[in-house]
Amino acid sequence: MSDEFIAYVMELLGPFGTVGTRRMFGGHGVYLDGLMFALVSEDTLYLKADDMNRVEFEQAGCEIFAYARKGKRAVLGFFRAPEDAMESPELMLPWARTAYAAALRTNAKKQVARQGHAARKLAQENEAAHTAARPAKKQLDKKVLLAKPAGKKAMKRKTALPAAQGKRGVRK
Repeated sequence: MSDEFIAYVMELLGPFGTVGTRRMFGGHGVYLDGLMFALVSEDTLYLKADDMNRVEFEQAGCEIFAYARKGKRAVLGFFRAPEDAMESPELMLPWARTAYAAALRTNAKKQVARQGHAARKLAQENEAAHTAARPAKKQLDKKVLLAKPAGKKAMKRKTALPAAQGKRGVRK
């Protein structure tokens, strides 16, 4: 991959914002605000796509990014940038925006999934703590059952009904 092509991609995406690149898996990830919305592989720019904007890329005749992985074809959610968009920053801007929007949506879904995973993990930990506390409760119940029963007088006091009371303030 040529450094000149990376420099050209940075120039194309310049009006979109302060983008940066990082080397990854033989290519480069293209980032804005820490979020990868494009990648460069073999001097080709690919933009992020999801269910919301995939049709735009397909209608423009863009190819999906694919590579060989363990002898099989792996496909990622990135499409080749349209040929005409590669001609100027002004033509690239709407494509960069739609790719960044897809990256934001994907990131939001991942965060929701992480939160769900964290909630399930916390629920499992709470259940484990609750389960661990159960034997202690059983031991306490055993102590209550093994305690010496109350005497007959104490039993009578507890079960005796209160004496009937007359009306207050009225003499009999």
